[in-house]
Amino acid sequence: MMRALWAIPILFHAGAAMAQAAPPGSAIPGALDRAFTSMNGGPGGGMTLSMQMLLIMGLLSVLPTLILMMTSFTRVLVVFSILRQAMGLQQSPPNQVLIGLALFLSLFIMTPTLDKVTANALTPYSAGRINAEQAIAASGVEFHAFMIRQTRRADLQMFADMAKAPKFNRPDDVPFSILLPAYVTSELKTAFQIGFMLYLPFLVIDLVVSAVLMSLGMMMLSPAMISLPFKLLLFVLVDGWALLMGSLAASFN
Repeated sequence: MMRALWAIPILFHAGAAMAQAAPPGSAIPGALDRAFTSMNGGPGGGMTLSMQMLLIMGLLSVLPTLILMMTSFTRVLVVFSILRQAMGLQQSPPNQVLIGLALFLSLFIMTPTLDKVTANALTPYSAGRINAEQAIAASGVEFHAFMIRQTRRADLQMFADMAKAPKFNRPDDVPFSILLPAYVTSELKTAFQIGFMLYLPFLVIDLVVSAVLMSLGMMMLSPAMISLPFKLLLFVLVDGWALLMGSLAASFN
C-alpha cells in the first residue's frame, strides 16, 4: 500500500515531464514552467493557494491516462479481458475485480522503476537538494527507460517517420511525443499475442464438445454451456491465475 501511495506523486511528475516534451509552440510546457518557477520563488513570485489547488486538480484529471499509457496496466488488463472471453464468462470476474488485479500487478511490475524514481527524484526533492523541475526530469528519465525497453523498434520508426523526426542516435533521444504512441501500440500487440495463446486450449475444448454433441445428435444443446465446466476445470488444474500472473510479470523483464 505504501508503494501505491508513492505512485500518485510519481505519476504526477512523469505526466509533467511528458507535457514538457510536447512540440514547440505548445502552451502546456510554458504554463508548467511558469507555474513551477513561481512555486520555487522565481521571478513570478509565490503562487496563491487557489492556483496551487488548480494545478493539482489539473494533474489529477490526467492521472488515469498516465496510469494507462505509461505503465504495464494496459497489457495486463487486455490479457485479463481476453481470458474472460476465452473461458466464456460474461461477468465473472467482474470488471472491478479485473481492474483491481491489473492495478496491483502493475504496481508489482513497476516496483523497480518506482524505487528508482523515489531514490533519484522524490527523496532529493523532499530533502530540498533539487527543485521541482529537476525532480520532474529525473522521474521522467526512469519512466522513459522503462517504456523504451518495452517498445518495438518498428513502432518507434513508424511514429518517427510520421512526425518527420530526425534519426535518433540513442534511445534516450526519443521524445515522449513519439515514445508514448509507439509504446501503447507495442503493448496492445503484445497483449493480443498473449491472448491468442490463451485462447487456443479453450478453443480446443469448444471444438471437442461441439463434435461430441453433434455425434450424439444433441444439436439443440448449447455447446458453450457444456464446455464451460471443462474450461473451469482445466484452468483450476493448471493453477491458471498464478501461471498467468507470473507469465505476465516475467514478460516485462
